[in-house]
Amino acid sequence: MTLRAPHAHEGISIPTLMFKVILALLPAAVLGVLQFGVPALLLLFTCLLTALLCEGLCRKLNPQAEGRANDGAALLTGLLLAMSLPPHLPLWLGALGTAIAILFGKQIYGGLGQNPFNPAMLARVVLLIAFPVQMTHWVDPAAFYDGNWYLPGVDGHSGATLLGGFKESGHLSLNLVGQWLGTARGSMGETSALLLVLGGLWLIWQQVFSWHVPVATLLGALVPATLLWLINPALLPDPVSQLTGGGLLLGAFFIATDPVTSPTSSRGKLWFGAGLGALVFIIRTFGNFPEGVAFAVLIMNGATPLIDHFTRPTIYGHKVRKEEQA
Repeated sequence: MTLRAPHAHEGISIPTLMFKVILALLPAAVLGVLQFGVPALLLLFTCLLTALLCEGLCRKLNPQAEGRANDGAALLTGLLLAMSLPPHLPLWLGALGTAIAILFGKQIYGGLGQNPFNPAMLARVVLLIAFPVQMTHWVDPAAFYDGNWYLPGVDGHSGATLLGGFKESGHLSLNLVGQWLGTARGSMGETSALLLVLGGLWLIWQQVFSWHVPVATLLGALVPATLLWLINPALLPDPVSQLTGGGLLLGAFFIATDPVTSPTSSRGKLWFGAGLGALVFIIRTFGNFPEGVAFAVLIMNGATPLIDHFTRPTIYGHKVRKEEQA
C-alpha cells in the first residue's frame, strides 16, 4: 500500500509566480520606455535577451542545475536589473550586468532557489562600483504625449535625481505629481511610484507574497526618516520624497520579497523588512551614495539565515519527542 503524506498545495507554480511578478512590473516598464525613448527600450531588450542566453548556456553546461530556462526567473532578473539602471546606460554595460546577475549571482550557486543574494541587486552594485560615471548619468524624461521621443545617439538634458540633487546641494526640488506619475529623473523602476504601488498591491492580492516585507521595509525607512526630518528638516529630504524618490518602492515590493533570499516565517519577514528599511535610511542619510536599496538588500540577504534561525517556528511534535526521550 502506498502511503500519501497530507501535503497542501497552493496551486501556484514557479513559472506562474514569476510571470505574475513580470506582469505587475510591465506598466512601470512600459511607461519608462515611453518616457525615456528608444535607448531605454534597447536597454530593456538587451537585459532580457542576455538573461535568456546566459541561462540557456548555463543549462547546457550544467543540466543538473535547479530550474528551467523557460520558468521566467531569468526574464524577471533581467527586467529587475533593467528597471534599476539609468535608462540611457550603454548597452554593453546592461549586457555585462545581466551576465553577472545570471552567472555569478545565480547559476554559480546551483541555479534557481540556491542563490543567497538577489542576483539583480548584486549586479547593480558591481556596476555602480566599477562604472560610477555611467551609473549616475540620469536624463530628463521626454514628454511622449507632446510627441517628444528619445532616439539612439540623441542626448537629453541630464542631471541628478531627486535624492541625488539633495545630497549634492542640500536643496530639494520636489515635484510630487511627477514622482507619482513618472515624469522625474531616475531609473525605470523609480519614476512612477503610483504604478509600482498598484503592481505591488496586486501581487499581495494574488497571494504571490504577503504584506509583511513591504510594510516593514517602508516603515523601517520612513519612521526614522520622519522623526529625523521633524527634528532637523535641513538634514534630509521630507518623508514623501523618501518614499517616491529612489528605488524604495521597487525594492520593497519587487526585490525584498524574493522568496529565495528572504526569511520564511512571518516574524522573520518583519525583522528582515525593518532591517532593510533602516539600512536604506542610514545609507541615504549618512552614506556617500544618495540611494541605498541595493546595498541594503545584499546586507539583509546575508543576514537571512541568522534571522531564520531565531524566527523559524518550532516543528510540530518536536518538543513531544524530546520529552518522551527524557
